[in-house]
Amino acid sequence: MENLLFDIPLSKEDNLLRRFEEIHDFIYANDGLSPQQALEEFVKILFVKIFDENGQKNKFSSANFSELFEKTKETFPDIFEKDNKIKLSESAIGFVINKLHDISLLNSSQDAKGLAFQKFLSHHEKDRQGQFFTPEPVIDFCVEMIQPQPNEKIIDPACGSGGFLMSAIKYLQKENQNIDIQKVISENIFGFDINKSILQIAKMKLLLEANTKNNVLCANSLENFENLNGSFDLILANPPFGAKITNPETLKKFDLGYKWTKNENEFYKTKNLQSTQNTEMLFIERCLKLLKEGGRMGIVLPNGNFENPSLEYLRFYIKQKAKLLAVVKLPQETFIPFGTGVKTSILFLEKDSQNTEKQYPVFFGKVTKLGYQGNKNGTPLYKKDNYGQTIKENGQLILDEDFSKVAKQYKNFKNNIFENTINSFSIQYNELNGRFDFDFYSPENKVFGKTLKNGEIKKLGEICDIVKIKSPKLKNPNETVEYVELSDINTHSFEIINSTTYQVHELPSRASYDLKEGDIITAIAGNSVGTKKHATAYVSKEFESCICTNGFRVLRNFKIDPYYFLYFLRTDEFLKQMFMYRTGAAIPNVSDTDLSNIEIYVPFNDEEKISNQIKKAFEIKKAFQNQLESIELEIE
Repeated sequence: MENLLFDIPLSKEDNLLRRFEEIHDFIYANDGLSPQQALEEFVKILFVKIFDENGQKNKFSSANFSELFEKTKETFPDIFEKDNKIKLSESAIGFVINKLHDISLLNSSQDAKGLAFQKFLSHHEKDRQGQFFTPEPVIDFCVEMIQPQPNEKIIDPACGSGGFLMSAIKYLQKENQNIDIQKVISENIFGFDINKSILQIAKMKLLLEANTKNNVLCANSLENFENLNGSFDLILANPPFGAKITNPETLKKFDLGYKWTKNENEFYKTKNLQSTQNTEMLFIERCLKLLKEGGRMGIVLPNGNFENPSLEYLRFYIKQKAKLLAVVKLPQETFIPFGTGVKTSILFLEKDSQNTEKQYPVFFGKVTKLGYQGNKNGTPLYKKDNYGQTIKENGQLILDEDFSKVAKQYKNFKNNIFENTINSFSIQYNELNGRFDFDFYSPENKVFGKTLKNGEIKKLGEICDIVKIKSPKLKNPNETVEYVELSDINTHSFEIINSTTYQVHELPSRASYDLKEGDIITAIAGNSVGTKKHATAYVSKEFESCICTNGFRVLRNFKIDPYYFLYFLRTDEFLKQMFMYRTGAAIPNVSDTDLSNIEIYVPFNDEEKISNQIKKAFEIKKAFQNQLESIELEIE
């Protein structure tokens, strides 16, 4: 009688999502596993189910489960260790088998499988706090921008759960009605990841999409696959952020594993290894090597790679190896629902090892609406009308996002029917000056035109000295000094209003520079830099010989009137430039190089007039203070 049970044909199931959720919830509730562990164990059983369906033996039952699992591990040695176990109780295994044994995963409709697994994962992957989850709108946007073609070989060298690969497959199916998706997956889709449990999910997605062999492998892309260099037409990737590579043997394999030195405007690789390097930087180089000439890449990166002065050599390296297609800035909250608040942008490149094309436009875009809230849950946000009611299109709610708008603008840009907007613009390649970030080149932040009739533009470094030598007093631990911090400035009146007495050995480590009467100090670090609360002050005789924090730069030996210069440091023109030059997520700062490049407008006629007005304001303030101090209160 038992054999008759196995002869019953399996039925299609178009409500897989409900079954998947019931299984996951049962495992989570009854076996004491975390949501992530429950997900991993469930995926293992799905592999057993698919192995059984492929063998057409219909033996998926509690009695045969152990045997089937051992054979499944032999069939998928790249993702299962020989000693791999199912970490579930017998009752949980029995529950799962009961829910799945009478249905056919492989024969159920493609839409049902894809929708069920994607929705199921989009909920449970979030619980892993970004370990292997890139937001779906970001993934789909990258694919829309890069536009895969049916004959192109595609790879994600840090594929996680396969989001980019699946999105590329969906795009190919949408754009090519008669495409042989089995052939595409078996021949043109590749993914590598170092984490086996994550890779199981990627492999399962592809198996449910097309029951054919696939090229998703458990491997460290930074350690392997030099033999695949020059093999791929298209790369989509969101490499791990923040991790450091310290192994010298790994660093030796990469140009960016070495230190670089600058000579005039060129960078050169030295023979000295870095002691440590950011993982994502090595991934950039690995991706460029994996691409064919003319191949395209979209890669999500922390903004530091686009803007930090210390990483200018990275951007120089990229420009030597590739043509810049586009840079798209993402909101800071993009990855907050998935465990990190790192500021990110997406870099789109075309490999050009000969570095032949020097004159071409580069697209810059900015996404401001994600379609979800930047909170822990990533709650979807939908478009609303003027009355606050959600809008529907064909009965469906519409996500409030502008990924699609930026993608359309990029398409127009490529078709030469593009006009600059608030969230997109283009510049010529030769206008890039060592930075790749959206804000730096945004027309909104352009302060001065190319020609000025009533004045001239000078660089800050040309009109004064920037003090960089630390106070010699810091060498005497028992000397008593007065110390000035950022908070000791009245930002409205250009004044230092306080100093604190310390012995040198008590000073904060940021204490740095001597002050002299007539100096001007201006903030280069902190969240207020470039805002209306930006701290700038004239050093009066009262605060001469104080030591200030390195959050200031001390400006001295002026070649223009210092009082006019002081006035200019509170104008929107100065503040916009300071804000534009800011780098760093935790504590924004402006480098000395960028500070020296700030443009200062010097009028031909009004400099003396403005200077006299500022002097008079200081004199009035001083007279007022003297008057206050002269008043004596007589009490009988």
